[in-house]
Amino acid sequence: MVNELGAAFHHCPFGLTTTQHMPHQPDRLEPGSPYPLGATWDGLGINFAVFSANASAIELCLFEATHRKETSRFFLPERTDEVWHGYLPNAVPGLMYGYRAHGPYEPENGHRFNPNKLLLDPYARALAGQVKWSDTLFGYRLESPQADLSFDRRNSAAAMVKGVVTTDTFAWGDDRHPRTPLWDTVIYEAHVKGMTALLDAAGEQDRGTYGALGHPSVISHLQRLGVTAVELLPVHAFLQDRELQQRQLRNYWGYNTLSYFTAEPAYARTDPATELRLAVRQLHAAGIEVILDVVYNHTCEGSELGPTLSWRGLDNATYYRLVEGAQRYCVNDTGTGNTVDLSHPRTMQMVMDSLRHFVQSYHIDGFRFDLGATLGRERHGFDPGSGFFDALRQDPVLTQVKLISEPWDVGPGGYQLGKHPAGFLEWNDRYRDTVRRYWRGDAAQRPELARRLSGSEDIFTARRAPTASVNYLSSHDGAPLADLVRYQGKYNEANGEGNRDGTSDNLSCNWGVEGPTDDPQINALRARVQRSMLMSLFAAMGTPMLLAGDEFGRTQKGNNNAYCQDSDISWVDWSLAAADDGVALTEFTARLIELRRREPLLRSNRFLFGAQVAGDMQDLQWLDERGMCLSEADWANGEGRALVMRRARVCGDGKVEAIALLMNASAIPLEFLLVPQGKWEILTDSAQPDLAGSMHECARYTVLDRGCALLKAVYRPDT
Repeated sequence: MVNELGAAFHHCPFGLTTTQHMPHQPDRLEPGSPYPLGATWDGLGINFAVFSANASAIELCLFEATHRKETSRFFLPERTDEVWHGYLPNAVPGLMYGYRAHGPYEPENGHRFNPNKLLLDPYARALAGQVKWSDTLFGYRLESPQADLSFDRRNSAAAMVKGVVTTDTFAWGDDRHPRTPLWDTVIYEAHVKGMTALLDAAGEQDRGTYGALGHPSVISHLQRLGVTAVELLPVHAFLQDRELQQRQLRNYWGYNTLSYFTAEPAYARTDPATELRLAVRQLHAAGIEVILDVVYNHTCEGSELGPTLSWRGLDNATYYRLVEGAQRYCVNDTGTGNTVDLSHPRTMQMVMDSLRHFVQSYHIDGFRFDLGATLGRERHGFDPGSGFFDALRQDPVLTQVKLISEPWDVGPGGYQLGKHPAGFLEWNDRYRDTVRRYWRGDAAQRPELARRLSGSEDIFTARRAPTASVNYLSSHDGAPLADLVRYQGKYNEANGEGNRDGTSDNLSCNWGVEGPTDDPQINALRARVQRSMLMSLFAAMGTPMLLAGDEFGRTQKGNNNAYCQDSDISWVDWSLAAADDGVALTEFTARLIELRRREPLLRSNRFLFGAQVAGDMQDLQWLDERGMCLSEADWANGEGRALVMRRARVCGDGKVEAIALLMNASAIPLEFLLVPQGKWEILTDSAQPDLAGSMHECARYTVLDRGCALLKAVYRPDT
């Protein structure tokens, strides 16, 4: 093995310092330090530290500038508290490296050490090259009748991505976290590439990148809408699935993490770390927070039959939960083949270090945890007092950012909506499903709708706030809003799975024709239903989340599982935003968000229980179209499809302020009696948006079928 670093880089792809010769490279590493984990440059050299409880030795492998030729190998000379470490003097950032781990190859005991496999450092801060699918990436021989009990002796280095030593020198200047209060937060879920892949305003080379995410036209659109936070689908570097590539498809969503400390290179022109940081800084300057969707419940290595790329080769028995009594097999609570074992302190440390890294080094404002139920599952089951939740809730860095959970997985007891500890927000799929059912006209929805619109106190209980409920109509996982009124079926043929994937029930309605139509009456009804659903979203207590493009009618052409569609099926079509219908819907959505910001009665940081405000007015009341409070019989009437949510408060001048949301999910227009009688301002109407801002002085207000109106009255209770 050549024991030299090789020639200097002529071009360093990640904006890193150029690597130079080390004239007096040692024959062995100095002892170095067990902390911090990863590869750390101190100005004089690089310290390498990697955890493995069960390895017998760890080798550091260095590569030349093209990252193809391995130039040196060093055994890490020291082991402290199960951390292997060594120090390479005179080395500088830009150095490319990987590890080889020696130890028992005993799959039946959970150990899968194979020094023939080059391993990515779990703490690598940058990557060189990419994984090139090859049978050499597997620790066993794929064609062997012994399957994963066999042993593969081929070197995987040529097919493996390498880690790159880097240092954080980004100039943040006066950048600050916006720290928007939860009760003022409006989340916009977006995909880095999909958001701008079709954005003409961005340069051709910038489209689909971090750079385009911070483009002035994108920021202007977000500001015009009034959203306060962008929630990005995974930007941790992820692996392209071999099986998808064989079908000429790609993992578009990115829930297949390869590295927890690096930004996905495919979204960058040159340097992903710098470009993501710049986008964050640009969004912060506009007052917009950045939340990352993160995947700590599983990794890209899959089941026991998956490749050996990093964690599996370094310490499979520690990083992954294995089946008790059958440690050859991975626990699969995630449905992806493996489950990260957060009950082990070193695995927990890796996750916490990763989270802090993105807050401190990238100025990220919050995280949405994919399959959050997995993260809170201890050996005995899901526990809101689990080690992971406890660690987050006491961390001085992470307690300052927004924490959102997807509160379910496919494991035992996997549905944990409302069961997370205080401090967490949770995606509320019951809100989503109820609103969809109500507006398509399902029977017996009024009681459930009332609970969802009032913040889901029955789910989150009074010890938490309504803001704990992340309310949404659609998300990346499923059909967008426009498709909910166009398609009753799913059309996922492009995924190559015979249309068997994705849910078979979108809780949608096509209103008479499947797919697009030129029928003006159907299109008018579809537009009205979309606006009514949006009104239900932004008038509800909780934290609203809008899917990118829903504000101007983005469609996935009926595909409700576009995880592998890196194409115009998934990308945001900005031409829709410029069309008359798209402009109108965008303006309507922006008005709703502005009303939510302007009107205190449209948001709340506490649950309301019908406390007396003035006279017969309460802080929250439920009425029917007759202006009467619903009786038990009314709530039990499954055919009742009219509902009024009225909120009220006393202002500082002694006046009473009331807001009424009039909802009519029936097939005919309905007259609503307004209580109290007098002047009401029409804040907006899903059937007649042009009426916004006008006054209504009649005692009754007509809401068209599938329509919704939001009205406001201010009066003195003694007049």
